Amino acid sequence: MAQHGKKYGKAREGVDREKRHTLEEAVGLVKGLAFAKFDEAVEVSIRLGIDAKKTDQLVRGSVVLPHGLGKKVRVLVFAKGDKEVEAREAGADFHGGDELVEKVQGGFMDFDKVIATPDMMGQVGRLGKVLGPRGLMPNPKLGTVTFDVARAISEVKAGRAEFRAEKAGIVSAAVGRKSFGEAQLLDNLRAFMDAVIKAKPATSKGQYLKSVTLATTMGPGVKLDLGQFGSH
Repeated sequence: MAQHGKKYGKAREGVDREKRHTLEEAVGLVKGLAFAKFDEAVEVSIRLGIDAKKTDQLVRGSVVLPHGLGKKVRVLVFAKGDKEVEAREAGADFHGGDELVEKVQGGFMDFDKVIATPDMMGQVGRLGKVLGPRGLMPNPKLGTVTFDVARAISEVKAGRAEFRAEKAGIVSAAVGRKSFGEAQLLDNLRAFMDAVIKAKPATSKGQYLKSVTLATTMGPGVKLDLGQFGSH
């Protein structure tokens, strides 16, 4: 069983385990209870009423958060010719074709997001075992396999949050930092929740949202009232 320190214990005492909070209350609480010296991420965890083992109930998508994620995102783009030039001019931190694929295959991993043009996916596919486990494999559904390279880079740099339900039916993602103002966190959280709700599979029956919890990286979780998200 994980052991928590005194600071966590004190913060935990400030949370009513039985109460379900509004978005406004939850954001205020997690900011007030944050105790780490670094700028913690504010993370939302959503338990969904889906059978994640079924391919027709996969919940996956992305959303550009209104106020970004509060951190520099290093973007690598697999492209060639004019599209590599576009990537460079759009601010890609790393860009290239076959030689970049070989570099990543050789162990280079100093990047946070990956974008690829469709014509590069044959080569990029070889990196599945390297990028897949890290959640970095380009995917058309996430807008990271595209010929519109400049737009994709712009969105990722601005703070696009990607999400995918794990086998247990849980979606987790950062929606900002504790240094953000409450209004900024609320805007980001609402945008993220809307995206997850819209991603509900047509084959999913019964209650879609089972629980929603908000917390900072080191802090205790604060449970949200599901009623404010409508009949999902």
